[in-house]
Amino acid sequence: MMQPAALPIFFRVVTERLNDTTNEVRRVFHGRGRCYEGLEQITADWLGNGILQIAVFKEAEPEFYAELKVGVTSLCNSEVWQRIGGRTVVLQHRDREGAETEVLVGEMPDQTEVIENGLNYRLDLGRRQNNGLFLDMRLGRQWVKEHAQGKRVLNLFAYTCGFSVAAIEGGAEKVVNLDMAKSSLSRGRENHHLNQHDVSKVSFLGHELFKSWGKVKKFGPYDLVIIDPPSFQKGSFVLTKDYAKILRRLPELVAKGGNVLACVNAPDVKPEFLTDQMAELAPEFAFMSRLENPPEFEDIDTDSALKVMHFKHQG
Repeated sequence: MMQPAALPIFFRVVTERLNDTTNEVRRVFHGRGRCYEGLEQITADWLGNGILQIAVFKEAEPEFYAELKVGVTSLCNSEVWQRIGGRTVVLQHRDREGAETEVLVGEMPDQTEVIENGLNYRLDLGRRQNNGLFLDMRLGRQWVKEHAQGKRVLNLFAYTCGFSVAAIEGGAEKVVNLDMAKSSLSRGRENHHLNQHDVSKVSFLGHELFKSWGKVKKFGPYDLVIIDPPSFQKGSFVLTKDYAKILRRLPELVAKGGNVLACVNAPDVKPEFLTDQMAELAPEFAFMSRLENPPEFEDIDTDSALKVMHFKHQG
């Protein structure tokens, strides 16, 4: 249960992190990591451009929202808010139908462009549950940028192509993005254009993966394969059942010496899920390391947080 009495801690942390922020997009409060008692269902993201987005993931009592709005008013009168050019605060109710978004201060644009690691991405505000960029994957995108030079990259479950943008920026020779949501891939193309990338190096495949192995193989073999699936997508992907189908295919997709980034963001699925399945289904791939998560995504249990696991083909 979220506690109104805990909200001063929320605003203290948000204020401290806003004080240290640049105009890059950044999470400034992560209650979902369960490090703040009574605030487990609230997050806050600084989007730059003067916009702070607060999200509540489980419906709270009216008293909580009343205190939250009092705190927002105080924040917007603070020296820090004026210094960083704050102008808009929105509250997304993730537990309500359509993830209803409420404007608490200022005006909300339908879209905004954010900067992460010096790269530009276009986000949607107030229209869908996810805005177009998962901020906990910031260091994963940075890793791809640093390891992409001259590589052929396969980006599975590409969403809005954040990994693809990072790879092309890092000098990738070719990136193949696959996602069944063509609208997400269209946003991915926009993201590449925002960064003045040569999109002739990028393919966008709007297909369901398990019916499209032939199309995927045609562009291979790949020097880097990124697997970042949803935990559950009705009718198309169940992580605990379907991840194995991808791992079995890796030997025919990945060049010798190539790399795999295998990701899981389900709190109840431990890192051993990936290392054990890889050892069983694709033993040619050795586990190298688990990437660090951004420090702002603190979690009481690191095994519950995002897992980004690096494997390397030993052939």
